[in-house]
Amino acid sequence: MNLSKALLWALPLSLLSNLGAAALASKAELTVLPSLRSAEATCPDQLVAYETLRPYTEGGSATDGMIQLKEIATDISISQMDDFSVIWSGKLKPEYADCEGTAGISILDGEAFQGHSYIRVQLSDGQARAILDMTGMSDANGFTRVILDQTMREGNPRWTWGGTD
Repeated sequence: MNLSKALLWALPLSLLSNLGAAALASKAELTVLPSLRSAEATCPDQLVAYETLRPYTEGGSATDGMIQLKEIATDISISQMDDFSVIWSGKLKPEYADCEGTAGISILDGEAFQGHSYIRVQLSDGQARAILDMTGMSDANGFTRVILDQTMREGNPRWTWGGTD
């Protein structure tokens, strides 16, 4: 193979690798379901979360994720956490301050999601609470998945969860 063909084939691979994890992320859309008390209030239609499976490591797997909570809330911080769940809480922005409702994964990568929504959001009392909950989420060996890291970055909740393989 001559040099020009080799460079031509390398170009698409280098472009793909520069896209980073975002290019390989799963997109979860969480539909907001207003409560009856909130029928007249303005609620967001949906929230979006992204998750990316980390490269394989022998013995386990891990997934990094984030939810775009700063779109509807400010002053977000971790309010509760343990090995299996974490809750980030923040003050709803003024346009959503009266919203009362919940949200769960309804669409995953463009298709209807029928599974257990381990990412949920509660909107009430002027607060937004994003909940990542591994309760009942089993790994390949029948152990409960655990939360390995929880933080904030660029104003949004971030996490890593994993399990054995």
